[in-house]
Amino acid sequence: MANVPTKSSADKIESLHQDGLIKGVSDSLFKPEQELNTAQGIQLIADGLHLNLDTIRFIKQPLPSDYFSNVKDGVWYSDAFIRAQFNGIKMSNDIDPSKALTREQYTLFLMQGIEAKGGLPMINIKPVDITDEKELTPEYQGAVQRSLVLKINTLDADGNFNPKETITRAEAAVMMYNAIEYMEDFNAPKIPETPEK
Repeated sequence: MANVPTKSSADKIESLHQDGLIKGVSDSLFKPEQELNTAQGIQLIADGLHLNLDTIRFIKQPLPSDYFSNVKDGVWYSDAFIRAQFNGIKMSNDIDPSKALTREQYTLFLMQGIEAKGGLPMINIKPVDITDEKELTPEYQGAVQRSLVLKINTLDADGNFNPKETITRAEAAVMMYNAIEYMEDFNAPKIPETPEK
C-alpha cells in the first residue's frame, strides 16, 4: 500500500493488508495519519481478532439498533458492532460510529477483545511508568498498563502515552499487529526443551 509510515510500521500494515484484516481508503491508498473513527476501530478489532458469533444461538438475528442508538443497521460496520458486542467489548449504547477514537479508547476496546478471546494470562503486572499518567481516564488505566507490559502499545520518546490524542489509522494497525503477534505467541504450543521418552 502506498503512503505508509516507517519501515517497521509499513511492514506490519502491509502484513495485515495481505491477510485481509485491514483495508485502505482505496485499493492503493492507506492514509496512515488519518484519524481512526469508532466504526473503523471496531471493524479493525472485530476482523483482526476474528470475533464471531459461531458459538451463540439467537432466536432473532441481532441488529445494531437493538443495542445502540447511533449505530445503523445494514451499513458496512453494522456486523462489526454486533460481533464486538457479543465478544466482550463494552460499548455505551449511545456510541457514535463517526466520532474519532482516542488512544486510550481504542486501547480499552482492543484489550477487552483480547481478554474475551482468552489471550491474556492472569498475572500481576509491574506497572510501567507513564509520564502523563494523570491524563488517563481512571477506568482505562488497567487496559493501557496491560497493553504496555505486553508490548501491544508503546510510549513516545518522552515516556508519554498521550491518552486523549486521536489515534491514527497507522497507530491502530500497528497495535492490532502487535496484539495478533502476542496472541499467537501466547497460544502457541510449548515445545519441551528435552524430548519426552
